[in-house]
Amino acid sequence: MTMKILTLLAFATLAFSQTRPVTDAEVMRVHKSALLIDTHNDVTSRTVEGFDIGERNTSDRPTMTDLPRMRDGGMGAQFFAVYVAAGYVNGNHAANRTLQMIDTVRHDIVARYPNDFAFATTAADIEAAHRQGKIAALMGIEGGHAIEDSLRLLRDYYALGIRYMTLTHTNTNNWADSSGDIDRTDVAHHNGLTDFGKDVVREMNRLGMMVDISHVSDKTFWDALALSKAPIFASHSSCRALCDVPRNMTDEMIVALAKKGGVVQINLDCGFLSQTVADAEKNARQANAAVRERMQRETAGKTLMAEERRAMMAKIREEMGIRPGPRATLADVVAHIDHVKKIAGVEAIGLGSDFDGIGCSPDGLDDVSKWPNLTRALLEKGYSPEDIRKIYGENLLRVMRGVEAAAGK
Repeated sequence: MTMKILTLLAFATLAFSQTRPVTDAEVMRVHKSALLIDTHNDVTSRTVEGFDIGERNTSDRPTMTDLPRMRDGGMGAQFFAVYVAAGYVNGNHAANRTLQMIDTVRHDIVARYPNDFAFATTAADIEAAHRQGKIAALMGIEGGHAIEDSLRLLRDYYALGIRYMTLTHTNTNNWADSSGDIDRTDVAHHNGLTDFGKDVVREMNRLGMMVDISHVSDKTFWDALALSKAPIFASHSSCRALCDVPRNMTDEMIVALAKKGGVVQINLDCGFLSQTVADAEKNARQANAAVRERMQRETAGKTLMAEERRAMMAKIREEMGIRPGPRATLADVVAHIDHVKKIAGVEAIGLGSDFDGIGCSPDGLDDVSKWPNLTRALLEKGYSPEDIRKIYGENLLRVMRGVEAAAGK
């Protein structure tokens, strides 16, 4: 056989390994066989304001999440974010906000739609809800400042159903450094976890609460990984090797996390998936600052209705030549999944969309109804049904069981 023929065969084999034809029937068969768990969704910031998750949202304030679309997307379980913005630290309002966010999950979502949602706190609860045809509803705190430096509050939150806590949000708190302000000189940093921060991780282990390292600084990650007796995870992060932003994880971090049984739940924020988008967003922040400055100058002393302000803002952006930026794609999502699989194995991958906490989701994964598109893309790339079931939920269930088994020790 000539070298030319061998080369052609090699290229053909490579092309086949990268994509293959998939029927709609195969996509749905595989998709329905999986228990799809998303570990981070911020629609709670809307339900706490009165948004009805049970109705398909067709309002002028679009969301990425509602119950009909969750059903369309074949979701099995959702960790709803108990997000507490950093501003609630002022005046010690963080605990109050945390309780409001817990209540919106328990009251406005689960209690309001008991035929569709089942409140869950364990891996077994998730599986039981799935057998009943319900979507398991779980909670994770986003922002360790929510505990107001109190292990007693941490225990109270666990008793109310919290099953993970992101050690920081974009702000460094009193006991853990964040990736969001690590370069700011006006913030008192701790070089990772303080002694109290280590007590927090130990208590989370004892309770059976998952330690979430999304949003933390690299040093905080390494401290938490070294200290935790149970697997830790990233509830909504992606790969820094593909998109160089502090919120994403380095290859070394991903491999180390996987060796301890943890998972990286891939984040769908365009700016964490695509370097092109991340660079464009950095430039856009500067342009938006100029738009706001001009807007303030031209509206000084005027009272405008909301629609008038939006129209004027659009006019200014048009005049300044500011166009919508690029968008990440479904292929970008698959690339991050591929990367984790390559360096750490398929057992280290999960899904943490950050829907309704992000301004841009990938083309093809616009909202919670579009998950079957990812199933198709993974099948086309050569992922097996078994791989997809691991990524969609089995890996996360394994972590939960590991955390549950370590509790009380």
